[in-house]
Amino acid sequence: MAKGDKKGKKKKLTTADIAKQSFAEATKAEQERREVEAEEARVEAERLATLSAPNWRQVLQAGHGFQLTELDPSSTPGFKGDKAEGEDELDELDDDLADLQERLFAESRGGGQRSVLLVVQGMDTSGKGGIMRHVVGAVDPQGVEITAFKAPTAQEKKYPFLWRIRKALPSPGIIGVFDRSHYEDVLIARVRNLVPRATWIRRYGQINTFERGVAAKGTVIVKVMLHISKEEQGRRLAERLERPDKHWKYNPGDIDERELWDEYMEAYQVAIEKCSTLAAPWYVVPADNKWYARLAVMHLLHETLQAMDPQWPVADFDVEEEKRRLAQS
Repeated sequence: MAKGDKKGKKKKLTTADIAKQSFAEATKAEQERREVEAEEARVEAERLATLSAPNWRQVLQAGHGFQLTELDPSSTPGFKGDKAEGEDELDELDDDLADLQERLFAESRGGGQRSVLLVVQGMDTSGKGGIMRHVVGAVDPQGVEITAFKAPTAQEKKYPFLWRIRKALPSPGIIGVFDRSHYEDVLIARVRNLVPRATWIRRYGQINTFERGVAAKGTVIVKVMLHISKEEQGRRLAERLERPDKHWKYNPGDIDERELWDEYMEAYQVAIEKCSTLAAPWYVVPADNKWYARLAVMHLLHETLQAMDPQWPVADFDVEEEKRRLAQS
């Protein structure tokens, strides 16, 4: 055979060579796939960043001169996207919120004394239940305590109005959630004349003193008013009447309170004016769009925990020694 024939003859691949080549090709394809996914994730993150405000607490805080009547309940301050984009962003915040909550809980096991109190107020049908399911429900239940305040019982009426509130404050490491709160004592109590005028007027100062004390002990207070329009409330009440599966949510008394809408809006305005403080600011969230209200409260809670920056506790044992013991067990 001529030399040229030998040089032109290809080397026969072994099974091992084929396997190596296949593995290399698969590895390259997987790397390329991951790079594409990473780039798509980066582009999506940048897109979402342009939709959402960098500081929701600043956007929604009721500052000096705030007027409830000037805030459109159907608006979406701080967010430029639509419902689908808002729901996507809500989902993306779930894991990070859960991580921050776990760190807060763990911090307390190492002696930390900090906690969070989320106060949620709003007219009937404003979406408080949705906040509990879609925002508070994103974190580990063992680190959350929810208290729904109804009309005070005969026993509770024997004590000052803040007595039952103090009993429900979160312990270290816990996110406490008030579904309605001590503010009922300057809202319905004022509108319905449940106590003398002098009594509810005095309560604003008592609330401020109480909240300053709570904050001084390490509880960060986040107060949210879900601001729904009377028209949207009417639509939601009508839906409850039309659907048998919603009848259980309907309360004839809701109509009685609805007839006093203007009085309630005035009561909310005064409560916000008098009790939005540095220690416990009010955040007013437009709530005609349920998806937006949930996203806004999620951001408020997320930003609060980020600012707190809870830390994992340092191990109180010799980690390396425990690794050695585990290996030998």
